[in-house]
Amino acid sequence: MSRASTLADLGEGRLIDRIARMARRLDQPGVVLGIGDDAAILRPRPGEDLVTSTDAMVEDVHFRWGEQSPVTVGRRALVANLSDLAAMGARPLGFSLALSAPPSLELARFDGVLRGLLREAQIHRCPLVGGNLARATQTSLAIHVLGGVPRGRALRRDALRAGDRLYVTGQLGSAALARAVAESEARPIRQLPVPRLAAGRALLALPGRGACIDLSDGLLADLGHLLRGTGLGAQLEPESLPLAPGFARRCRALSLDPLALALAGGEDYELLFSIRARPAARLSVSRLARRLGVGVSAIGTITREEGIAGVPRFESFLHY
Repeated sequence: MSRASTLADLGEGRLIDRIARMARRLDQPGVVLGIGDDAAILRPRPGEDLVTSTDAMVEDVHFRWGEQSPVTVGRRALVANLSDLAAMGARPLGFSLALSAPPSLELARFDGVLRGLLREAQIHRCPLVGGNLARATQTSLAIHVLGGVPRGRALRRDALRAGDRLYVTGQLGSAALARAVAESEARPIRQLPVPRLAAGRALLALPGRGACIDLSDGLLADLGHLLRGTGLGAQLEPESLPLAPGFARRCRALSLDPLALALAGGEDYELLFSIRARPAARLSVSRLARRLGVGVSAIGTITREEGIAGVPRFESFLHY
């Protein structure tokens, strides 16, 4: 009997068994019932609110097989969802996966995507608890992630005030530069962002914390999401934007504008957050970084004048 090489060769029942077998080792105490029934059962801790988010990655829209390995596709898909939990200060409980794919999809690619998902799930203690398989003309991964946050304490976008100081974790523009380098060298993208889950949870206990959002579309676009409907604006300090060592030099080698990539590159999955003016004045950046467990930079201030000042306006550099 020949070995299965495509999804059609294996069939839906055996595919489900394959997923369940690979995912079973990731179950944790909050999972009452995982894969195998009509629905999963998760149990948040007493005194927690349930946080939920859904995102999708679609072939030739969000990824292309020639530009990322299957493992990277899987890992990036879960990172995007986990980053939403980080922006709320939530801890992961589990996720479900609705996978649509053509029957001709190579089993090796399917296994690679699944390994990538489960590798990221293991790192962040977010087990796969269920999902769905469907036939389609292109591969897509629709992920529904669940988390828990202390009741009434979630970080939110709607908590800005005039005078707040703006901060960002990590570095900006690295994901966009990695894409550009991969394209110029005709090789797969290897750079992987890190969902700032621990930093988000640490922000929950920070006196004077304000609004928070994760940077998926780029600093300018996501800051615009924070400001929308508030009547407020922001004064940014471009000289304070955190860039990786050698970032500007590598951008110029590819004829790219370093400031444009830092402001609009997208897919950094860092946290952009605010702190009230008085607590911020008493809190050094180095102390804040120690509390959050990641590098932090102060990059601007929320103002009463609408719009984003201090930097040029760039369009997003997201490819898809």
